[in-house]
Amino acid sequence: MNVTRFPVNSFVECTYLLWICEGGDAVLVDPGMMRDDERKMIDDFITMHYLNVKYVLLTHIHIDHVTSAKWASEKYGAIIAGCEHEERYGAFLPQQAEHFRLKIEVEPLKLDKYLKDKDVISIGDEEIHVLYTPGHSNGSLSFYAPMSSIVLTGDALFAGSIGRTDLPGGDFDTLISSIRMKLFTLPSDTMVYPGHGPATTIGDEMRYNPYL
Repeated sequence: MNVTRFPVNSFVECTYLLWICEGGDAVLVDPGMMRDDERKMIDDFITMHYLNVKYVLLTHIHIDHVTSAKWASEKYGAIIAGCEHEERYGAFLPQQAEHFRLKIEVEPLKLDKYLKDKDVISIGDEEIHVLYTPGHSNGSLSFYAPMSSIVLTGDALFAGSIGRTDLPGGDFDTLISSIRMKLFTLPSDTMVYPGHGPATTIGDEMRYNPYL
């Protein structure tokens, strides 16, 4: 599976496109684009590779990860999918933008499909397994593709760090448990693609992450 990373917005959030081949299906993960040029950058890539975006997958519903979720859903006819526990945060996206003093227009967001732990989404001949990894927020999810040995962790696990837990729904002990029980049980060579910052591996975070 191809993993294409697009750093976007003032938070330098990582929006990801997962795709198998040109002309095939794809999923867009955490579309946090806040400007027209950011949306055009991703749309140009999708158009250039003739991709069919089936899903917009959300690791969680914080403003920096979902600003363009509705835009992507409408443009590509894609299903917005995330954890039911996060939907209440979607109702307050305008307030989230105001809290962070973002000069953007954003509407409340609703999910088309609820995802839960151990759900499986197919893309081409590969599977994406849903892992419930709360702690950064109530309904944080990670997305694991075992055939390609990759996991997208949102704001649960970073290279050398972990997600903040001081926002609504955050809990430090829950986050540590999620990482140890759900992420650190994956093979050590699994590539970790976080919601911010560079990629890492499960093995490196088990050995060197100072929070764990």
